[in-house]
Amino acid sequence: MLVRNLSRTSPNAVTTIAAARLAVASRHLSTAKPTGPIQTITLFGAGLMGAGIAQAAAHNGFQVILCDVNTKATDNGRAIIQKSLARIAKKAHPESSSDQEALISSVFENISTTTDPAEAVTSADLVVEAIVENLKIKRDLFALLDRNAREKCIFASNTSSLSIREIAESCSKERRSSPQMKLVEVIKTPETSDETIESLLDVCNRLKKSPVNCNDTPGFIVNRLLVPYMFEAMKMVERGDATPADIDTAMKLGAGYPMGPLELADFVGLDTCNHILSGWREKVENGEENALTLEMVAESKTLTELVEAGKLGRKSGEGFFKY
Repeated sequence: MLVRNLSRTSPNAVTTIAAARLAVASRHLSTAKPTGPIQTITLFGAGLMGAGIAQAAAHNGFQVILCDVNTKATDNGRAIIQKSLARIAKKAHPESSSDQEALISSVFENISTTTDPAEAVTSADLVVEAIVENLKIKRDLFALLDRNAREKCIFASNTSSLSIREIAESCSKERRSSPQMKLVEVIKTPETSDETIESLLDVCNRLKKSPVNCNDTPGFIVNRLLVPYMFEAMKMVERGDATPADIDTAMKLGAGYPMGPLELADFVGLDTCNHILSGWREKVENGEENALTLEMVAESKTLTELVEAGKLGRKSGEGFFKY
């Protein structure tokens, strides 16, 4: 993730979790080099993830354009950022309200919003989508952006589990799919140009992060380990092995995790968890993925029932826990 380690500089959980899920799928000419350092970043999706990434970038001096389907959504994104920055400012300047306001204002000076996707990418050097975890919707967005963004603009995806190469297939043939970044995880496909990697590593360094490398495998490193962990906790609930509260308490006190697996699933969004599980299961059933097993990706009855009931976790007010 580009900004995973923001947890060290910000106590805000929104920023931390958002950063934890940044993945990059880029579009880049195979023979071209970036025109210069990345300065302007466009975010699609102003929810928890998109707002957290936008905040991180703006706080570190990037110009950020936040885009969503309507002004209600972009206003919500600004409210998420405002709440997070208020906590950061209070911690940084506990005795000075004027300094707190100055810090918040300095970050918002780097953020603008729009509901026009074509306009949003006109000047972008890097585009990050943080929309629903659905391959077709992501592909459709990138196809639109491919027609409007500058040819050397890098495209990025907030996907938790979808293949970077499959997402990038909607871009023109002259473009090349590229890396994925998480924590900082840099996933390089065979088509990724060295120039694209260098541009993205420069962004990581300017955000004061440390990169790790991984192939384009389901879940990459973090979510490949984290998602099965969350699903196994759900299966324990289904089998009656333990209650959600006891499972989370055990992992927080026994393993030192800041958040239990079911609270984390609620925070990520149970609909997103379900999308991930369904996508992995489809790949296994179609013989497209040998590293996963059917048992690992079997449907969770509890998860399905919660999603169908509209209990999506923290964002809906109830999931495995009530909020």
